[in-house]
Amino acid sequence: MSSVPLDREEYIEQSHFFRVVRERLDENVPVQEILSTVHEEILSTTKLPMAIEFLCGEILHTGRLSIGMGRLPHYFTPFQVFVIAQSEADRSRFNHRTAFEILQYEAQYRANSPTPAGLFVYQFESISRNKLGYDRGMEAIAQDTMYDAQWRDWILLARRQLGALDFADLMYLSSEEFVHDTRRTTRNPDFKSPNAVLFGAKEGRIARANRGKDPLYMFAALQRQLGYPLVPRARSLIGAERDLPALQAKVAQLEKRLHLVESELKGNLDLSQYYVKPVDPFDEAGRAKP
Repeated sequence: MSSVPLDREEYIEQSHFFRVVRERLDENVPVQEILSTVHEEILSTTKLPMAIEFLCGEILHTGRLSIGMGRLPHYFTPFQVFVIAQSEADRSRFNHRTAFEILQYEAQYRANSPTPAGLFVYQFESISRNKLGYDRGMEAIAQDTMYDAQWRDWILLARRQLGALDFADLMYLSSEEFVHDTRRTTRNPDFKSPNAVLFGAKEGRIARANRGKDPLYMFAALQRQLGYPLVPRARSLIGAERDLPALQAKVAQLEKRLHLVESELKGNLDLSQYYVKPVDPFDEAGRAKP
């Protein structure tokens, strides 16, 4: 776990670092090559250049960026390590580009007066939208120093209750709006919520309005109404990327045709393999087959 939150300039440089890595990955530049040069672009008064140099050495030994980040818990958060680790998983469809974009926007939000509620919703939507796994994801979120003990307890409790309760219900029951509604309906001005009140009245109203709906609708409403950070979406395939399966099939056909031409030039072309074998209309007893 990080000992203390980082200075604002650290998060600004982190956001720049994650953006540069993402853009150069789009240009098919290897991660090792990116790390070997990008530290020169980072503000030298921050600790990020030293962290990048450490990551550069670690990736040469382990081949995984997340392992190196995990060995710098005083600088990179468990959530950052978790996101990169999921993008490096062998059978994961979650790509590096989306992972670095998530971390870029998270660091950008941290540099501009973040709130625990806004950060949590952003991190939760990131693992929800990209199907990264609630169990390990919520555990990583809870370890962030942005959250105090009350927040950590609630996050770990929500981790166990997801599936039994809608996320909108969890937010509403832990909001000031729930307290106001209960006091009004019970006519008890002294009512105190048995749950930790972590979300404001506005968040509670939005959560109440989205109970029973897709959580993504609630996230979008929080972004529109309260300026919560927008979670990047996975980029859809366009152009040559979208046509890659068709191109591969075309290449396979060309390879077969080239093989036939080479066989003909060498004089060993055997066309019998392409002949259709005749079907005998009679069975062994000489009777016509049905």
